[in-house]
Amino acid sequence: MALEDSHVRRAAHLARIAVSDDQASSFVDDLSRILDMVDQLQSIDTEGVIPLSHPLDATQRLRADEVTETNQRDNFQRCAPAVEEGLYLVPRVVE
Repeated sequence: MALEDSHVRRAAHLARIAVSDDQASSFVDDLSRILDMVDQLQSIDTEGVIPLSHPLDATQRLRADEVTETNQRDNFQRCAPAVEEGLYLVPRVVE
């Protein structure tokens, strides 16, 4: 598929990026070269090639789930303008 100025302007609109007509034409050339390179990479035969590493193969070292701090909610809420039953009261912002 050949890339055109309209494709670049549409992608810029969707991404909320301001692109002038001059920039769009230069982006067409750049993006076309990038897509050509991707096509070259996809044509490479990778059958039998074992991946060197994969992030899903790693295991996370997890720490023990234990409480390390004391409850200071009452202390923190003393300076709040409005508190009720341990909750901060704020003005309604969504109707």
